[in-house]
Amino acid sequence: MPKRFLSLWFPFLHTDRLAIRKPALRDQAFVFASPQRGRMTITASSLYAVKLGIRPGMAVADARALKPDLLIFPEKPGRGEKLLRNLAEWCLCYTPVAAIDPPDGLVLEISGCPHLWGGEESYLRDLTTTLRSKGYHNRAAIADTIGTAWGMARHHKTSSITARDKQRNALQTLPPAALRLDAATLERMEKLGFRQIGQFIDIPIPTLRKRFGEGILVRLEQALGTGHEPLEPITPQEPYLERLPCMDPIRTAPGIKIALEELLNTICKRLSKEKKGMRKGIFRGHRLDGKVEEISIGTHLPSYNPKHLFRLFELKIPNIEPDLGIELFEIEALLVEKISETQESLWQKNENDVTALSELLDKMAGKMGPKTIHRYLPQEQHWPEHSIREAHSLEDKPSTEWTTERARPLHLLSLPERIDVMVPLPDYPPLHFRYRGEILRVAKADGPERIEQEWWQQSGPPRDYYVIEDEHGKRYWLFRLGLYGKENPQWFIHGFFA
Repeated sequence: MPKRFLSLWFPFLHTDRLAIRKPALRDQAFVFASPQRGRMTITASSLYAVKLGIRPGMAVADARALKPDLLIFPEKPGRGEKLLRNLAEWCLCYTPVAAIDPPDGLVLEISGCPHLWGGEESYLRDLTTTLRSKGYHNRAAIADTIGTAWGMARHHKTSSITARDKQRNALQTLPPAALRLDAATLERMEKLGFRQIGQFIDIPIPTLRKRFGEGILVRLEQALGTGHEPLEPITPQEPYLERLPCMDPIRTAPGIKIALEELLNTICKRLSKEKKGMRKGIFRGHRLDGKVEEISIGTHLPSYNPKHLFRLFELKIPNIEPDLGIELFEIEALLVEKISETQESLWQKNENDVTALSELLDKMAGKMGPKTIHRYLPQEQHWPEHSIREAHSLEDKPSTEWTTERARPLHLLSLPERIDVMVPLPDYPPLHFRYRGEILRVAKADGPERIEQEWWQQSGPPRDYYVIEDEHGKRYWLFRLGLYGKENPQWFIHGFFA
């Protein structure tokens, strides 16, 4: 059976993903940006930003000229490929062969699959409609070759299906960029007046090679089906799941512990071989009445130490109600991460201070709850509430140093709270202020310290911060947003000193 391919294109891949996570952004113009050659450059634009003429490759300063209140988010390297892989794994319900096509597409080999949906038209419509319902703008095309499907998905106005052996006809009206040519070749073709593939597709091979090099011949052969194009499909990872059936129903805590220990030894052997560790795990017991009892744990560092993991689960075993008995036990590692060689060797020697700290924190979290322990790292942002980020594990490293040249409050509010103040003159600290219904009189004050946003994110007035001490010796961190004489300034409390 001749092969058929489907190319999926996501024109707003990154911004669609963020809008799915933050629905308030769906109808707004926003972009991702990163520093390139000494300036902030846009790497991805939302649909509404593109409608305003704000496109990837544009400088942030130029984009702000078009829309001063444009929302800008920092780009994270490697995010696109990870997202594409997740989408490719989702597409495995449509075909057993799916591959990522960076930076913004997927390629599926769909031979023998569309008839399950009633034909290629229904198959294409179901796939694209489902993705749109999830929040991803997309366009797709089906053809005999990857090259033709790729070009049609990106340069045809709508999703399309190319009939068998009709690649040449489909390519005729597409621009040269539909052949995935490099920028230099496209520039030469533009200068020579080639606007459509049909203008040069029948030119003799020696002439094309002499004018544009070997690359254009390879891409033409791949699109027409006369040349081979390899496909590297993703390999879905097997879930980290182990099961233990019971000959007789288990109703006692000692029996549950024996089953747990057996399953942990099995799954930890697999994790050890793959040099990975469990970060989140769940232990399930399937009862005779059909109900499922489960307990879960989390760790600060990936671990394949069965004794440590057993102690964490053991704290929650009393929460399991076996009732008439449990006939099947399961353990699943919901989140698995790689373990560094240093961490692994120190673990084996039982001399790892970081691992010991991690295990202590795991025990505390198991007793007091996972949300009671937090670790923060510095972040390169000017606004104080954005200058820190929560670390997800003890292995997270800071990207910058903590700021120590100026005093900062021990308790920083996540969101500044509005207050009313009495100020004698502009740029003077308050004489007193009202906070949560109480009037606090100022005994001492230091400031102002001006803090502004990054220049590419500046969307409002600066902040002038003051360190304030009241009559009882309590110290506060206040700031004025705006300048007297230019705006109507507002005052906020942002933190408390020890």
